[in-house]
Parts: sequence; C-alpha cells; structure tokens
Amino acid sequence: MLYLLFEYLHKNYDFPGLRLFQYITFRTSLAVILSLIVTTVYGRRLIDYLQKKQVGETVRNLGLDGQMQKQGTPTMGGIIILLGILVPTILFAKITNVYVILMIVTTIWMGTIGFIDDYIKVFKKNKEGLAGRFKIVGQVVLGLIVGLTMYFNPNIVVRETVTKATADPSKQIVERKKGTETYYTQDVKSNMTNVPFYKNNQMDYAKVMKFMGDGYEKYALFVFLFAVVFIVTAVSNGANLTDGIDGLATGTSAIIGVTLGILAYVSGNTVIADYLNIMYIPHSGELMIFAGAFVGACVGFLWYNSYPAQVFMGDTGSLAIGGIIAVFAVMIRKELLIPILCGVFLVEVLSVTIQVGYFKYTKKFFGEGKRVFLMSPLHHHYQKKGYHEAKIVTRFWIVGIFLAIATIITLKLR
Repeated sequence: MLYLLFEYLHKNYDFPGLRLFQYITFRTSLAVILSLIVTTVYGRRLIDYLQKKQVGETVRNLGLDGQMQKQGTPTMGGIIILLGILVPTILFAKITNVYVILMIVTTIWMGTIGFIDDYIKVFKKNKEGLAGRFKIVGQVVLGLIVGLTMYFNPNIVVRETVTKATADPSKQIVERKKGTETYYTQDVKSNMTNVPFYKNNQMDYAKVMKFMGDGYEKYALFVFLFAVVFIVTAVSNGANLTDGIDGLATGTSAIIGVTLGILAYVSGNTVIADYLNIMYIPHSGELMIFAGAFVGACVGFLWYNSYPAQVFMGDTGSLAIGGIIAVFAVMIRKELLIPILCGVFLVEVLSVTIQVGYFKYTKKFFGEGKRVFLMSPLHHHYQKKGYHEAKIVTRFWIVGIFLAIATIITLKLR
C-alpha cells in the first residue's frame, strides 16, 4: 500500500526521495528490515501470550536425547512468520500485481490449514490434529487455484522470441535481425518452464502428452494442473516433515528463500534474463519483495526457534512455508529446480517413504518388520546415532547452502 501511496505522491507532487520506491531492491531491503522487526520485537510478545494461554507442545516420548525437556514449549509460532511475511509485503509490494496476490493467498490459505491443525492438537487435545485427507484437499485446492490463475490470467505471460511469420503485430516489442531473418520478442501466454542443464532450456507441459498424437495441445491444462498440485502437495509436506528439531526447517527455508528471490529478480529483469539466456517473465520481479519478507520472517523467527527453542512454528508455519516455496517456484517457472534447491526436504520425505515402505514389505513377506534407518525422518536417525541436534541442524544448513549455490549455477551450467 505504501508503494501505491508514494507512487501517487511522486506523480502528483514530486516529493524528493520518493523515486526510491520505484526500485525493487530498495523495497526488498525495507521488507527484510520490517520483517525482522515484526518477528523479533512482536514475536516476543506473542510468545509471552502463548505461554500465558498455556499453548504448549505435547511431546511424544520417542527415546531421543533431550526430547522431553521440550514438553510445554509454546507452539503455533508460525503466526509470527505469517505476520512477518504479510505486513511488509502489503506495505512495500505492488499489491495489484497478480504474482503478489497469489503469494498472499498462498500464505493465508496454507497458514489457515496449519492453524486449524494446531488448534485441534492444542485446544481440543487431539494429538492427531486435522485429518490428513483434509490437509491434502486444502493443498490440492490451492494447487488448482494457482494453476488455473496462471493458465488463464492475461497478466501472467512470458516473453518469447518468434519469427516474423509467427509474430503478432499487436504484441511486438523489439525487432531483431539475424542474417536475413527478422525476429521479434513479444509477451505471450505460455505453458513453458525452464529445464536445468539444457542449452535450449524451455519445455512446454503440453509436449508431455505428445504421444497422444495430433491435438495433444488440448491436454496442456490438465498436465499443468497435475504438475502444480503435485509440487504444492509434495513441498508443503516436505517442509512439514523437516520441522522436527530446533531451527532446522526455519534456517533451511531462509536459504531457499534467498535463492528464490535471486531467481525471481533475474527472471523479472529483461537485461539479465537475456544475458543468462533464460525465460523473461514480465512483472515477476515484484516477487523479490515477497521473498525478502519471507527470508526476514524466517531469520527473525530463528531468533527464538534456534536451539534451545523458545517457540515452535507448528503446522501453522511449516505448511505455509512449504506452500510458499512451491508456488513461488512455479510462478517463476523454476519448479524443476525444486529437487535440487529443496534437497533437504526431499531426503526427509524419501527417508520416511523408504522406512515405511521397507517396514511394510518385510513384515508382509518375512513376518517381521525391519527398518532401514534407526528412525525417520532422517534428522531423527542422526539423533539416534548420538549427534546433538544443534550439530545436525548446522550440517543440514551447510548442505542447504551447497544446494542453493548449485541451483544458481544451473542458470549458466548447460
């Protein structure tokens, strides 16, 4: 809202200094600072309130060292993260931008699902919380909302280079000469996404159905929706599983957020996108302000969530964080980088999947269930081996930084 206010004042009254708000980097810096203030200053007040209301975590005894000491630690701290994201975004981002609107919807939507789950656990004394099927339904609906909006909204376009024969005269932006051929760049609706490690690194989702023969393009919407729903569900649950020890999910998400912010900036800057030979996405640079608020919220929350944690984010935070990362990656057409960027989330999910699958398999065929890991998710396996959770978290962060660097390198490594 402040962006729109200062833009109005600049156009009509030309106050000195207001032009700064036209720069994405300046507004991103403000978003980070305000987010840190909201999460650290007002976060303390919320923690005191949660303690007063006895909104404490119920810890199951899994035989892990120091686990029962966390009994009664305030939970539902994800509310702090949500406020740290939403307040700076609403103030400093261009809230009429469709990308920003979708991120605000995602934050509130997934935060609400997580809040309901935490509320049932804490106040209704039901350890199971919200039934898993309702969480999945909520994630699927969000995926459909995002997918349909991206597919049909006229403001969500990409800039492509086309030949003179296929160019639309009403959409031409820049004319280029290459030999005797004339090329144009224009903004078009597209199902394209970036594919890492390939020189011509763009893939159309419709081509997944090319084996269907002529007319396969009509299945593009269904393929795209399936991909978005799967990504939102997978990453959201991955973040939820990673939130098992103090600071792990928070720090890992901050690293991912920094990387997504960089990717959003280069994708929304026509000069840099052209230099890197990646897809230029008009107006997506505004997502960098949201990314700044997201990183600031995670880092600020880490002030209280680092070992020994004074507050847990609960599903209010973890489900929202996962949904935000997934939708953000989809909107800047970098969702195929998620297995690299969110590698920590991925191995956590795989460890659970392998553990459960192997246990059921051995029990069925050998009469006794066996385990691959001492405990899953993976961070509990290392706890069982005797590693202190602070050391586990730090090493997972280091792995996360390595994966973030690898993700950025893919922009030029082809």
